[in-house]
Amino acid sequence: MTIAASGPTLSATVTGSGVGPLLRAWRERRRLSQLELALRADSSARHISFVETGRSRPSEDMVLRLAERLDVPVRERNALLLAAGYAPRFPETPLDDPALDALRDGMERLLRGYEPYPALVVDSGYTVVAANRGIAMLLEGVPETLTAPAPNAMRLTLHPEGLAPRIRNLREWRGHLLAQMEREIALHRSDRLRALYEEVAAYPVPEEPPAAQPAPPVPYFALPLHIGHAGRTLSFVSSISTFNTPMDVTVAELAIETFLPADRATAAYLHTLAG
Repeated sequence: MTIAASGPTLSATVTGSGVGPLLRAWRERRRLSQLELALRADSSARHISFVETGRSRPSEDMVLRLAERLDVPVRERNALLLAAGYAPRFPETPLDDPALDALRDGMERLLRGYEPYPALVVDSGYTVVAANRGIAMLLEGVPETLTAPAPNAMRLTLHPEGLAPRIRNLREWRGHLLAQMEREIALHRSDRLRALYEEVAAYPVPEEPPAAQPAPPVPYFALPLHIGHAGRTLSFVSSISTFNTPMDVTVAELAIETFLPADRATAAYLHTLAG
């Protein structure tokens, strides 16, 4: 398992019209009135209006407070500060920088500790920056063109030469992944993410193969991923974790996805493979 360096993944557009229109766009995206935002930010609707129209220049503290109340991504908070005439507050440290040694070591221990179950780390563009042997097991037989250094998790999953033909409930899982990407696009306003979405959404959807082995109905507590491996059908439910209150753009854009066996047969099989 290796952790690759991740560079900038999103581009924040700073307009020449100041911070007001950007804050208004974020407020409207969150479907909040000026009064609701003012109450959350311990301000007044009049002041919020003056900031949005450019009649008042917000302090650096006010920009950060509004960004927090609007749940603006860390990268975009830097863009808001720049538009307001302030220096960016949050650094963007390369993942292979010595300053992030503790972070990398912690993620590696977490991924190893989760084996034999699959787990991986992706950045905001779904580039895989780390993965464990459980993921390698699922990717057996996938062409190197898709698994080359810095592979993309969405391409690996939905490409017709990737995992897509092996996923027994592909239409459901594909719909889940595309909906997830749509939410991220709405949050981050990323051209790169939009291009990836359009690419993977256009992949042909193969016919779903019949289950490799019959299995009794299971009352799943979340949408499962049913995937074939060595003549068996494995079932997982996924969980995504992010870092709490990150102070670095790189760290803010990392997500750890773990796949929990959804039934005892899957768990037993994975432990058998691990010896």
